[in-house]
Amino acid sequence: MSYAYLFKYIVIGDTGVGKSCLLLQFTDKRFQPVHDLTIGVEFGARMITIDNKPIKLQIWDTAGQESFRSITRSYYRGAAGALLVYDITRRAVSTEEGEQFAKENGLIFMEASAKTAQNVEEAFISTAATIYKKIQEGVFDVSNESYGIKVGYGGIPGPSGGRDGSASQAGGCCS
Repeated sequence: MSYAYLFKYIVIGDTGVGKSCLLLQFTDKRFQPVHDLTIGVEFGARMITIDNKPIKLQIWDTAGQESFRSITRSYYRGAAGALLVYDITRRAVSTEEGEQFAKENGLIFMEASAKTAQNVEEAFISTAATIYKKIQEGVFDVSNESYGIKVGYGGIPGPSGGRDGSASQAGGCCS
């Protein structure tokens, strides 16, 4: 399926906080209570629509274990968005602390549950809407892929005539 934009996301946080469960809930709409520890990085994707534009979210689920930090940090570069995940049942961070941190850093704060699906859609879609708004305002240069944004096939002409310069084409071979 064609998309107007592709946004690269990363999901980060300590081990066992539910990063993979959030990704699975968003991409497959299911909850898996027992999940193997992520080794390195896992990947998921889903199409959404913002302002009548198809947007593909490419989501990188990073391992939370300290031993993988050097590997997972390399995935931070070139990300348009990040979800910082922590487990509120561990009570290491209070709601107030989370809200304050988000406010001080200009971030969206949202408590979500992969188990009940509460706010999972909203977490991914509201961040995508913010990224899209910044594109429209000219804050992000979509010709520079270091922002984690690619102009796709399907409607948005970019500096290269609407193609993102990759060798593959959506839907087949030649035109």
